[in-house]
Amino acid sequence: MKALIKLTIVTGLLVLCVGALSGCGKNRVKSPDETTAPAKVSTETETTKAPSTAAQSTVISDSENATKESLKELGFVYNGKTITLLDFTDDQKMEGMLGKAEDTKTHTYSSSDGLNMDQLTGKTEKQYLYPGLVIKTIDAGENNKSYIYQIEITGSQYTTVRNVKVGDSYEILKEAYPEGNLIGGELSNEEDDFRFEEEDYANVMNFHIKNKKVASIQIYSLID
Repeated sequence: MKALIKLTIVTGLLVLCVGALSGCGKNRVKSPDETTAPAKVSTETETTKAPSTAAQSTVISDSENATKESLKELGFVYNGKTITLLDFTDDQKMEGMLGKAEDTKTHTYSSSDGLNMDQLTGKTEKQYLYPGLVIKTIDAGENNKSYIYQIEITGSQYTTVRNVKVGDSYEILKEAYPEGNLIGGELSNEEDDFRFEEEDYANVMNFHIKNKKVASIQIYSLID
């Protein structure tokens, strides 16, 4: 009888131990190696997210600054003052920079003026004539402002920003403007043109070459 009681006690203890071990196994915390991190979901939204407003402003600002820098090349220097293409100006400013013009001319473009400049219809052009220099302005259509859209230089008293003037040799010109191109491909004894322009081809500086020298300089902006 005692033996039976002992056997019953031992059996009960074994059942309790097995149950306890089983519970420990279920509640055991997994190690980091055993825990699988959730996979990161990659979406097109993450890779194609639009730049922030600040980033866009920086891009626009950089572009505007680059344009302003390139326009500084498209101008000339006189008495220490630099006059460039697309500068806003008026009679007072022109006189302050270059003195009083020898003459001025104005023309308002129309479809019937025979000039075939339909893109300028309704706009008024003004020409300022100086010795060896003609500057043309066109109204901007806002606040009665006008800007320089064409400069024609035939006098040697005006130099480009890179110090090239009428009368300089083609070699001096080519050295000053290595980015430029000879329109005819190669220089001969005949007349030719050497062109320096922005990447968008809208603003141009054209040197007319005659007898291997700069005969005139034209700086102009193409108006749509």
